Amino acid sequence: MPTTLSRAAYERLAAELDDLTTRGRVEIARKIEEARALGDLSENGDYHAAKDSQGHMETRIRQLEGLLKDAVVTDEVADPEVVASGSIVRMKYEGDEDDDAEEYLVGSVEERRDDLAVISTNSPLGKALLGRRAGPDPISYDAPNGQLTVLLLGVRA
Repeated sequence: MPTTLSRAAYERLAAELDDLTTRGRVEIARKIEEARALGDLSENGDYHAAKDSQGHMETRIRQLEGLLKDAVVTDEVADPEVVASGSIVRMKYEGDEDDDAEEYLVGSVEERRDDLAVISTNSPLGKALLGRRAGPDPISYDAPNGQLTVLLLGVRA
């Protein structure tokens, strides 16, 4: 399923991928070669740490390649008061006090910013929020453990 990304997030992830496939691979290869020169590989902690780092980096490269290949890039939000991918929403669950309201980023985890928790646009709650405006009308959605209702208190870009 394609991931919707803002232009800024797409460019940031493309730059990360470029850095990992160029500078990152060269740096890891250098570390492996230096560790290999230290001798016996079976008891060489530097070698095993470098190989482990290489594995993590290659996993991230594959993840970024897949994400960017299928990404749908959106430009600025047409109406910042309507929930769209990249919007920050302030909401509370029905029955909670206004003081219990929390802010979330609606979109991809790769869009994360300001230490906000992310609500995926592919999740039941994310789908229920898309296209909505803040207001007094409750928004219900089917969660894995039953139907839940939220009140959308604010939307910003």
